[in-house]
Amino acid sequence: MKSRSVALVGGLLGVLSLAIGAHAALNRRAQDAAKTIGAEPSAGLTKPARLALVIGNGHYPDAPDPLVQPINDARALTGTLRRNGFDVDVLEDATKDDMERAIARLKSRIKKDAVVMLFFGGYGLQAGGHSYMIPIDARIWRERDIEREGVSVESLLYDAKESGARAKLVVMDASRRNPYDRRFRSYSHGLAPIADADKALILTSASPGKVADDSTGRNSVLISELLKNLSTGARIESAFNQTRISIDRASNGAQVPSVNSTLVEDIILGG
Repeated sequence: MKSRSVALVGGLLGVLSLAIGAHAALNRRAQDAAKTIGAEPSAGLTKPARLALVIGNGHYPDAPDPLVQPINDARALTGTLRRNGFDVDVLEDATKDDMERAIARLKSRIKKDAVVMLFFGGYGLQAGGHSYMIPIDARIWRERDIEREGVSVESLLYDAKESGARAKLVVMDASRRNPYDRRFRSYSHGLAPIADADKALILTSASPGKVADDSTGRNSVLISELLKNLSTGARIESAFNQTRISIDRASNGAQVPSVNSTLVEDIILGG
């Protein structure tokens, strides 16, 4: 009788021990799950959006010859930007409607803290102290036509700022000789200083009011040098400055790109 009682007690103790062990294991699994759930938001945080609008215009009916380099430049820069996390909308030989629709798409996607980049290769003109990108279908007979037919760089920058963009990057390879100049009463070429209040980095192929002749290479001098300096991990402001210095030295001062920065932080390519 006693032996049966001892056996029964032993069995109960065994069951109780198993129950306690199982309960402890469940607690450990619950704690581990809680840690995993707590870690998921940090691991799943998305980086701020990186958006780019890249435009290469080469075939202008009123120009004496097509521009070969802008389209090649747009394609080469698009590849580099996409490899480094930019969502790129690229246009080639864009009309004004094409450009305005692309700008509307870009503006609709700009969220707070986004990094926004604009590249324009083609003809750029100044009017009223502002710089304009010229579409291929622009009909320009007088200086005042520039504001109606062109697309304002400053307007795009302003809209990006109002949308809360963290940084605005602009590359304008458009300081070419004005193909419409013979129609104007006064001499006008090159870009005006592109002004923006803050958080912007702007690179142009020549100083304000100056022009740069196209090279004979597949790509423009500006984009060729910029692509050399835009390696993954590069600080973009440093890359823009190094591009300016390299072109100035290579041309013995004949072409001096302009860099204007109001950035307040480093923007790292691919970072």
